[in-house]
Amino acid sequence: MSKYLGYMGAALMVAASFNMAADIGKIIAIVGLTALTLEQLTGNRQSNLIALNCFSIVGFTFSLIG
Repeated sequence: MSKYLGYMGAALMVAASFNMAADIGKIIAIVGLTALTLEQLTGNRQSNLIALNCFSIVGFTFSLIG
């Protein structure tokens, strides 16, 4: 199951990269990063990537809000 979360998260991040100027691109990036983070939490537990993804989610959220 976690493998599919990783694939889905990666695919969403690719889709988000083509739509980053619009709000939908930031929303897709947040969902993709969340999927990647969940995969890393349940899979191989890479703390540095989990922290990077969490900070990126916060950054995209702030960008989306204001």
